[in-house]
Amino acid sequence: MSESTVEPAAEPASPADPAGNEPVAAEAEGQAMATEAAGLLRQNWGWFAAGAGMLVLLYLLGPILAPFLVSAGLAYLGDPLVDRLELLGLSRTLGVCIVFVVFFGLVITALILMVPMLEEQVVTFAQNIPDWLKWVQDVGLPKIGVHLPAGVRLDAVGLRNAITHNLSQAGDIATTVLDRVKDSTPALLGFIANLLLIPVVSFYLLRDWDRLVARIDQLIPPRLRPHAEGLARETDGVLSALIRGQLLVMAALAAIYSIGLTIAGLKVALLIGICAGMVSFIPYLGFVGGLLAASIAMLVQTQEVGPLLWVAVVFGVGQVMESGVLTPMLVGDRIGLHPVAVIFSILAGGQLFGFVGVLVALPVAAVIAVLLRHARQHWLRSPLYVGGAGAPMNPPPPPAP
Repeated sequence: MSESTVEPAAEPASPADPAGNEPVAAEAEGQAMATEAAGLLRQNWGWFAAGAGMLVLLYLLGPILAPFLVSAGLAYLGDPLVDRLELLGLSRTLGVCIVFVVFFGLVITALILMVPMLEEQVVTFAQNIPDWLKWVQDVGLPKIGVHLPAGVRLDAVGLRNAITHNLSQAGDIATTVLDRVKDSTPALLGFIANLLLIPVVSFYLLRDWDRLVARIDQLIPPRLRPHAEGLARETDGVLSALIRGQLLVMAALAAIYSIGLTIAGLKVALLIGICAGMVSFIPYLGFVGGLLAASIAMLVQTQEVGPLLWVAVVFGVGQVMESGVLTPMLVGDRIGLHPVAVIFSILAGGQLFGFVGVLVALPVAAVIAVLLRHARQHWLRSPLYVGGAGAPMNPPPPPAP
């Protein structure tokens, strides 16, 4: 009697192993994606080379890009206003003209009102320099235990004696200054030409803004267009909050500091307030720099410690308004840039592209932040991340802010 061998039936996948064949499928999907990417690179290497060449060309043309970047920023700021005027039945060109007249009218009015006051405060600042130097020499330095060498004084007489004693060196310095002035004349003419170029370029960019955006949209492959449009909307929201909102925050802080320091009795209140407000886009720089400058100016002006309390109150109110009211209301939390990232982006932009890099540092950093957020989402869903045995298929939730 022969024994029949009965093979055991295949056991179903254990409930304890919910992944099943998912690691194998994920690995195969990853290999397929890598193969597709390599094929795309081989087929479109010319386009990638052209893009790299365009970046190199932009880097080489950096010194002349500033007026065009400023014009593009103005056109971006004015486009929503022109769109609203179009909804009212006006033509695009007429709407652009109205926006230009209103904008430059406000700028000219502000200059007419502020330039005389700024000029007066600059003159006051220059006239007070001898008194400040005398205070530093007679009061400030002795309080910290520093004494100048015998015969050296920080006043007009002392400076005149020092120049007379080193007359030959002063002549060399004067010659150097004159040479620098002669060399800087072309740069000054170029700066004036750029200023005159900005309104012309802004007008044409603003008039054709929608047409340019539509042409760029047509260049996007149809299969990528839905994702690209979503990314563009998010980027537009971030840039809108950054550029429009941050400009309003800077103007509001400049007004708060200037009015507050004027009430406190500081003679150069407008000068320090505007400077502190204009650099407030760098975290804490406007607050700290303005507080130090105003405190020193007030201390030298009054030679009393009491008025410093009002200076501290002004900048404290400005800081509370910025963090509690202005930034949440005008900028919001859509930018997602850490203060360290803001400082690094400005320094990196200046190092790589000079003044142009400083202009575009924050907008570029905001766009990169959006791209990195999307890249993180794709990475958490990628086969390389979830392909390991026992790895969760759903990405973990982002950490709480």
